Amino acid sequence: MSDVDRWERPFGARPLGEGRCEFRVWAPQARAVTLRLGSGEVDLRGAGSGVYECIVEASAGERYWFLVDGTQLPDPCSRSQPEGLRGPSQVVEVSAPARFATPSPADLVIHELHVGAFTPEGTFDGAIPHLQSLAELGITAIEIMPIAEFPGKRGWGYDGVYISSAYSAYGGPAGLQRLVEGAHEAGLAVVLDVVYNHVGASGVEALRAFGPYFTDAHETLWGPAIDFTQPAVRAWVAQSAVGWIRDFGIDGLRLDAVHAIFDPSPEHIVAEVARRVHAARPGALVIAEAGMTDPDDNGGYACDAAWVDQFHHSLHVLLTGERDGYYADFGRVADLAQALEQIPPERFVIYSQNHDQVGNRAFGDRLPVAVRPLAAFCTLLAQFVPLLFMGEEYGEPAPFQFFSDHIDKEIADATRAGRREEFASFTQFTEEIPDPQARETFLRSKLTRQRDPALAELYRELLAVRRELPPGPADVIEFDEDARRLRVRRGPFELVCNFSSQPARLPSARDRVRLATEPQTQLKDGHLDLPPMAAALLS
Repeated sequence: MSDVDRWERPFGARPLGEGRCEFRVWAPQARAVTLRLGSGEVDLRGAGSGVYECIVEASAGERYWFLVDGTQLPDPCSRSQPEGLRGPSQVVEVSAPARFATPSPADLVIHELHVGAFTPEGTFDGAIPHLQSLAELGITAIEIMPIAEFPGKRGWGYDGVYISSAYSAYGGPAGLQRLVEGAHEAGLAVVLDVVYNHVGASGVEALRAFGPYFTDAHETLWGPAIDFTQPAVRAWVAQSAVGWIRDFGIDGLRLDAVHAIFDPSPEHIVAEVARRVHAARPGALVIAEAGMTDPDDNGGYACDAAWVDQFHHSLHVLLTGERDGYYADFGRVADLAQALEQIPPERFVIYSQNHDQVGNRAFGDRLPVAVRPLAAFCTLLAQFVPLLFMGEEYGEPAPFQFFSDHIDKEIADATRAGRREEFASFTQFTEEIPDPQARETFLRSKLTRQRDPALAELYRELLAVRRELPPGPADVIEFDEDARRLRVRRGPFELVCNFSSQPARLPSARDRVRLATEPQTQLKDGHLDLPPMAAALLS
């Protein structure tokens, strides 16, 4: 068998039809690998380079383990963990999904959601009835926070271990398929947040029992870095990425914390993931958390877009005045103006709220009510790809706090301690930080769906007028630092923002106020009267 065939052929459990299934696993340090099924045990044969494989009678739904030198473990490439992180793996057979036309980056309006907190049920199926209303609002894609099997019954998902297994507590792979189908029926694309820089601490030793999945040369903030010099580890990640797209109909991937993906290989693993996803389905999206949007021949990794924290940080400080921690370097209108100059604009995802910027606050509090309209104007009328965080579009009052359900006491205690230490430099957070392991912290974070009717209507109007704005970079970006004002012109439209605590009177040659954050905004006699912390769209 050639090296190409060895690493291209699917790992894990692959149904072949007629009650037969192929099992393949990489375990280079093992003396023997055995497959344990309900019907008995079968020794796998070595295929070279640490790969073991067999073809046996097994059907979809059957549960199995690998015994590595006698130690019973789940499959690293498992597609289903019906009993959780440390239960058996399950054979999954998926049918090819119907084709769906993924929106181009220029047409994207993304709604980020956490499946567990999105509805009372906290499941894939529970989310489906709410999708049509998002599409009617003007959303074109949902972005699901990570669903790879992680410890316990609740969590953010960034400590996933089995990177190809849809989280059992949400409804597993069958539930995910139904959610994707429901989204497509509503006209929504589905982007999946995936984590390829580390695995949750609860699964490190299980993977190490199979082989050298991790490198000692690097460390991430969340645990040992993944070793992408290993061909089998690259295959583990690349096959997972392609599988979500090809087999489940996912329309795009958001790659978490790409700065913590260390790879000295000639082709960086991010570039390989992008290349293989695009080959598997032209038009599928690969979005990086930061950077890495340039084509390969320009030294980048060929992602379609990237998140831009600079926009968020610049806007957040102007709206709130917070200057602690990583906000210390922001506070000028010039910072926001600079963030608005990024080109090409369709390659950058911006937001005034997301899971990080809400949930990583000490108490998970959202933007103050008074500044939410101004934040919406800046985000939705900019030339970039806007991302809304669930509930933002109607003024959700519930916080989104950091919650977990670690099954190892040592990890749970470390998570509590780390959460408190994280806010040592934020002087305003003097109260007790919510316990991430407490179920109440999770329940507080569920959407209440209590609406602010005026804000909900403003989001509807902003998304409607956004479709009228010309594509491409802004024609003019001007600011007055002393007056705390910003102007952005796009074709026949002009966005004017007043970040001052004082009202502003500005000369204007425009004819009408198309939209405004405040009803007392007036345009007459060649002047625009704009209240404090307000914005208007003129035409």
